[in-house]
Amino acid sequence: MALFDSHCHVDEPKFDDDREDVLTRMAEAGVTRYAVIGSDMATSRHSADFAAAHPGCYAAIGIHPHEAKGFVEDDLQRLADWSKEEKVVAIGEIGLDYYYDLSPRETQMTVCEAQMELAWELSLPVAYHIRDAHQDMLDIMKRHRKHLTGGIIHCFSGSWEIAKEYLKLGYFISFAGPVTFKKAPKLQEAAVNVPLDRILIETDSPYLSPEPVRGRRNEPTNVRYVAEKIAALREIPLEAFAQITMQNALNAYSIKE
Repeated sequence: MALFDSHCHVDEPKFDDDREDVLTRMAEAGVTRYAVIGSDMATSRHSADFAAAHPGCYAAIGIHPHEAKGFVEDDLQRLADWSKEEKVVAIGEIGLDYYYDLSPRETQMTVCEAQMELAWELSLPVAYHIRDAHQDMLDIMKRHRKHLTGGIIHCFSGSWEIAKEYLKLGYFISFAGPVTFKKAPKLQEAAVNVPLDRILIETDSPYLSPEPVRGRRNEPTNVRYVAEKIAALREIPLEAFAQITMQNALNAYSIKE
């Protein structure tokens, strides 16, 4: 059984002490493909380099809403240049985060829209980070409807009603560790109802560890727990769900193999 962790940060410093062991565990667990995701210019460059050096790894490059306050216009050209590299498959993670508000909301919106336009110019999908900001994000997407390039709503945290709005715009919905939590009925309802050809799984490691490893550092191997939970909720075989989400991730990132 092969799995695709559609969003992780295994290239981050939190894995520096045992990264090779983590990669070995991933291979043993069947996590054969994974995407590492940038959050600012430095991590984007690092993610692209990491993907280039590791089979089965792909990269997204972009500026996270937390880092929007540090954005300068030259960043767009640098991202455009890096996007030409073979293993760079998306712009991201970009979006809006009103939970922490580490950048002013207007700045978050401006930087997000600039990168959405860049993705359109480059014909690349987008990996979105959206927290406590679904309505504003949907409003932005609808304003840019003619220029949307598809992509992924990473670590989806909303209800089935909200998921339907993203699906109407052509996006894939990705579920992470929180879908395994006991007190997540609305999220689990969404995981049951998202069409099988639009659903993805991820870890967002080292964050958001699923049950039964909640509270520990997360790693891509644990994407299996996310797959197991959703397959059980949907009453379909785990192997079939793994195959479906593998193909969906390849489609979402326009990866040709």
